Amino acid sequence: MRITDLLSKDVMIMSLQATTKETAIDEMIASLKSNGKINDEVLFKEAIMNREAQSSTGVGEGIAMPHAKTKAVNEATVVFAKSEKGLDYEALDGQPAHLFFMIAAPDGANATHLETLAALSRLLVHPAFVQSLRDAKTPDEVIELFNNEQEDSEETVVTPT
Repeated sequence: MRITDLLSKDVMIMSLQATTKETAIDEMIASLKSNGKINDEVLFKEAIMNREAQSSTGVGEGIAMPHAKTKAVNEATVVFAKSEKGLDYEALDGQPAHLFFMIAAPDGANATHLETLAALSRLLVHPAFVQSLRDAKTPDEVIELFNNEQEDSEETVVTPT
């Protein structure tokens, strides 16, 4: 699975204005709604907040990955958003979040949902890649960075013979 299959330049937020966890979630949901990726922002937010109530999706190292799987989603999408100042996302390491990857998956898309979380997790363990995303100025740069990183990681995968 390639993250770029789910990233849409139209829904990216290159300068998140939110200053709190909830307003960040609202801003990303508004982008999904205005681009037709979800059909019910109230139901989608409820699913996101239910997931957050289990444990924060602020995974640390300045990254948050809020996610939900619900019938409110029209099309599986990952919203990339970044905050220059960072904000308190109740991250596991107590640090502010700067990069956000909101995963929206339709009901029944269990594999897509889990594969997306896993693929992002594999890519975001590389500090240089994360810094490149923080430095990116345009959606095209973000797509290019993901394409390059995914190609590099695919080349290093060793398949048993």
